[in-house]
Amino acid sequence: MGTVDDYLAGLDPADRAVVERVYAVARDEVPDAEQGTGYGMPALVYRGKPLLSVKRTQKHIGLYPFSPDAVSAVADAVRALPETGLDKGTVRFQPSHPLPDDVVRALVLARRQQIDG
Repeated sequence: MGTVDDYLAGLDPADRAVVERVYAVARDEVPDAEQGTGYGMPALVYRGKPLLSVKRTQKHIGLYPFSPDAVSAVADAVRALPETGLDKGTVRFQPSHPLPDDVVRALVLARRQQIDG
């Protein structure tokens, strides 16, 4: 097991399914990503840099790509979705309204391109 697997094991089953889906899409897009940490959070790490973290908070699920530019790449799509929000480096959503795979995919690809330079 790794840091992401350990984190997932401790989540409520309904939240776990939503968070697992985000990580699954990220792994499909970046199969070389490994489990690790980023800014103290369980994360997928690519080429030694944090790619993505997904965490359940008290009020929402936060998706952290460790990059304001990656968030900007999907901002318009996220704003069109119900019960979502954006901050400089975070996409927030409710488990009852998970992010569509294509939005997650676009965010992950934007972050991977940044890391690849």
